[in-house]
Amino acid sequence: MHAKRGVANLPLHGGHAPRWLFDRMVKLAGGITDVILYEYGTDEFLRRISDPHWFQAFSCVIGFDWHSSGTTTTTCGALKLAVDPQEHGIMIAGGKGKNSRKAPLDIETAADFFSLSSKKIDELKYSSRISAKIDNSCIQDGYDLYHHSFFFTEDGNWAVVQQGLNNKNNYARRYHWLSQSIDNVIEEPHNAICCDESQSNTLNMTSNQSSDTRDISVDLICDNPDHLRPYFRKKSQTLLTDFFDAPVHSDKSKNYKEMKMPRHHPVLDMDISDREFEVLKNAYELQPQNYEELITLEGIGPKKIRALALISDLVYGTEPSWRDPVKYSFTHGGKDGFPYPVDREVYDHSIHTLKDALDEAKLDKKDKYNAIKRLESFIKC
Repeated sequence: MHAKRGVANLPLHGGHAPRWLFDRMVKLAGGITDVILYEYGTDEFLRRISDPHWFQAFSCVIGFDWHSSGTTTTTCGALKLAVDPQEHGIMIAGGKGKNSRKAPLDIETAADFFSLSSKKIDELKYSSRISAKIDNSCIQDGYDLYHHSFFFTEDGNWAVVQQGLNNKNNYARRYHWLSQSIDNVIEEPHNAICCDESQSNTLNMTSNQSSDTRDISVDLICDNPDHLRPYFRKKSQTLLTDFFDAPVHSDKSKNYKEMKMPRHHPVLDMDISDREFEVLKNAYELQPQNYEELITLEGIGPKKIRALALISDLVYGTEPSWRDPVKYSFTHGGKDGFPYPVDREVYDHSIHTLKDALDEAKLDKKDKYNAIKRLESFIKC
């Protein structure tokens, strides 16, 4: 079997890039970034970073193995060291593992050298948080985020490159965001989601098909979640009488037990504990105005989002999207049209920005030659 052309796998690779290589990556990343910012400006840099093909090519140029989950984490790490916010007008917050949780603090430090208002800083912190929340909770594809890099400029524009890990198949999935291409942060917000593994039964609450389900989920909370309890199985053995509600007749002279009318729905195969119901009750007290507000409330995670979606479907027939939103977007397509036709203009522009940057970068001839060689190899693959 031939490998699919235009598709890239990102298997999990452990360990770290050797220091001699990583130091060179930082140097190359800085040189290329300098030229791109000089020739094209900060907004174009964000657009390039949020383009999965360009990001992948850039990673190869600075010397990383394209066939690895580390492509994302190491490239973002090299850029974070290479880019000086005061010199370049770009800040890179967050990172891998515990550093991803430092994104809000990193963003706050930008107030010291960017002329951003405290309101804009709060908006950036929110954008960082909501992008991670959506990819970890609203898109339930089996990939848990462990890397979050938030790029933003002194103008307040931003991009996100974050990655999740599937512990079952040891593959990674990368998510790209760009603020300037987002109309609605809750609906179809991504520039791209990259992975070769498409998951079945992926709940995608960001799909436009899930719009009604999002609305009903908010209504279910605002109407008081107490009435949702009967929809879930109990930890103890389920009895036949658990499927009945209102009493209809009791003839004690004949020792009949009190009977109840059957419900109009089955019990969902999902358990919501009393403590988890407290989260829903707290959400009810706050009366969220929309789905975005609902999912940002404390304690509203993947399990509760899924539960509300299932009940919305069961009771009101508002079926959410179960289609995996992943796009095979590491390249611009293939000559045979798979996974989609080549966009030559976009393809040429991606290569053009990198080649120009390499030609003009103040790098040693040997480093420049090797980088161009790696770019040419990537183009041919």
